[in-house]
Amino acid sequence: MKKKILILAGGISKERLISLDTGLQVSKELKKNGYKVKISEPDGSLSKNINQFKPNVIFNALHGQFGEDGYIQTILEGFKIPYTHSGVIASSLAMDKAISKKIFIQNKINTPKYIKYSYEENNFDLIKNIEKKFKFPVVVKPINEGSSVNVFICSKKSISGILNSLKVYKEIMIEEFIGGREIQVAIMGNKKLGAIELKPKRKFYDYKAKYSANAKTEHIIPVDLPKNKLNEIMNISLKAHKIIGCKGVTRSDFKFYKNKFYLLEINTQPGMTKLSLVPEIAKYNGISFIKLIEWILKDATTKK
Repeated sequence: MKKKILILAGGISKERLISLDTGLQVSKELKKNGYKVKISEPDGSLSKNINQFKPNVIFNALHGQFGEDGYIQTILEGFKIPYTHSGVIASSLAMDKAISKKIFIQNKINTPKYIKYSYEENNFDLIKNIEKKFKFPVVVKPINEGSSVNVFICSKKSISGILNSLKVYKEIMIEEFIGGREIQVAIMGNKKLGAIELKPKRKFYDYKAKYSANAKTEHIIPVDLPKNKLNEIMNISLKAHKIIGCKGVTRSDFKFYKNKFYLLEINTQPGMTKLSLVPEIAKYNGISFIKLIEWILKDATTKK
């Protein structure tokens, strides 16, 4: 008899709709292959749903804050039921872009220069500080959001307005803008699964470029890189996966500029939608969607 799988989806982050889409598509695939499946929101009904359904494994399809930052993982630890993807510490480290960048730098992984900005600071001082460290334009992003939510490329003239629009966050990361190619790499346990290049029609690979069917972002696989450079980006991704302490599947996002790779971030819970990259990379490498899901479920039940 096949296992019972409870899928956690939805939540209250800005990535709620993506999470619901991931949950529904994973559920559909599992049901089609004989699994008993229940989808639950991570709300007050979660404990009741777990106790009544008695799942063998919990598939965490949540994205963003409270879903992939160690918060829900801490709650799930209390149920003593295997859950997918990374654990409490790795999820927390990866989600905090400032902390993960420090870890990359300590481990000699190339990443764009950055400064943290608090709203208690003066904007004029900020501009001076930016110009001391790097040049405009810059990338402005929340420290703890995923899926490129509220990520902007800013000129010197536009930065004050962008910062005002992001006052909902306590701190913002301001990062040097790196041009070049967008390349993303999937890691599956200790296996270097593969890479994909993205050519967005928009200015950069932002939220709309990722999730809008009309964005017309071009997906290129295999990636046109010399074998030694492809090995290099794969090795960096596996190294980042290991030093953060990740489990299951991760996706690392890079810029490739002037023959150098810049690691932007590592995602501990990549999407599983029709427009998601990890299933596409897996399919190219001979792993069907159901086989990918089943591997993630099996990985959840194994010790590191």
